[in-house]
Amino acid sequence: MNRLETRFDGLVLRNPLMPASGPLTGDLEKLVFMQGQGVGAVVTKTISVKAAIVPRPCIYGGRDHVMNSELWSEYPMEKWTDEILPGYMKEKSTPLIVSAGYSREDMEKLIPALEGFADAFEISTHYVGKDLEVISRTVRTIRESTDKPVYMKISPHIPDPVMFAQAVREAGATGVAAINSLGPTMNIDIATRTVNFGGSSGFSWTSGPVIKNLALAIVYKIKQAMPDFTVIGTGGIQSADDIIEFLLAGADGVQMLSGALLKGKGLYSKIIDDLPRVLDKYGFDSISDTIRAQLVIKTGMKPVVPVLDEEKCTHCRICEKVCPYFAIEYEGKIIFDEGKCFGCGLCISKCPADALS
Repeated sequence: MNRLETRFDGLVLRNPLMPASGPLTGDLEKLVFMQGQGVGAVVTKTISVKAAIVPRPCIYGGRDHVMNSELWSEYPMEKWTDEILPGYMKEKSTPLIVSAGYSREDMEKLIPALEGFADAFEISTHYVGKDLEVISRTVRTIRESTDKPVYMKISPHIPDPVMFAQAVREAGATGVAAINSLGPTMNIDIATRTVNFGGSSGFSWTSGPVIKNLALAIVYKIKQAMPDFTVIGTGGIQSADDIIEFLLAGADGVQMLSGALLKGKGLYSKIIDDLPRVLDKYGFDSISDTIRAQLVIKTGMKPVVPVLDEEKCTHCRICEKVCPYFAIEYEGKIIFDEGKCFGCGLCISKCPADALS
């Protein structure tokens, strides 16, 4: 068996990495490109009944985040069913997850039209609010037209992710994708006093490394409560290490988009190439071995004073500058005041030389 392979809900992925729905999967050329990157499955841009009217500019790339006001696909359903998806079927060699949105009324048209192309569906709930009964009715409507896997994508604004997952499972969903982008958010240009992204509202949605820790927590919460429910992790992945983190949190597979927008479209194949080395680095035999691993929550209540490795220390004094308890002084070397040290761990995480433990 391929050590990178992962299986869930009858789908066989040659590796756990998929593109997240978005601008890199929005037409035939992009779908074929993604497949050529070697991803485990391809996910389309979100298809709706009508084409989105997209403000420009619509994508902003920061140091650790992307802001996007692109909405769903700029093509109507008919272009997907008549041109894009039939064209992709001629090239297809890996599972295809069709992303669709948004309302129950949309699903009555979308799912029957897309059923013949999809190995599974991902349903965006981005613009349908927080009412779980409304979302559940959407799932039940989808189930009237397909028996294929259905993954409901949860947005960060949902107050209780576990209740969301329980509600959609009861309605017939196969799993969830966690999480969608965070928002609304805003980007302000001080020099011109303008908001250049987000159209007339000025609002856009933030994704990328900045939301990774939130995504990990939501994946973990859902999987702890519902270990037999499929969770696809997405939000902030940009390396093979990030994939391992999501799998340890409970994800069965992962998706990435913003990392490739920030670092380049070839990041997919690079991460896949890196995965065997990273598995070896952390002592895992396979992706399946990683998914089955037990994650240990290691924390205590008693403060522990950090230990300095003087050979590694570069005397940058960052630890002294950031210490919120004024417990670090520099007298030719780093010295800790044990009476003041709160054991918070900030200095350890900020040390660029890994000289503190």
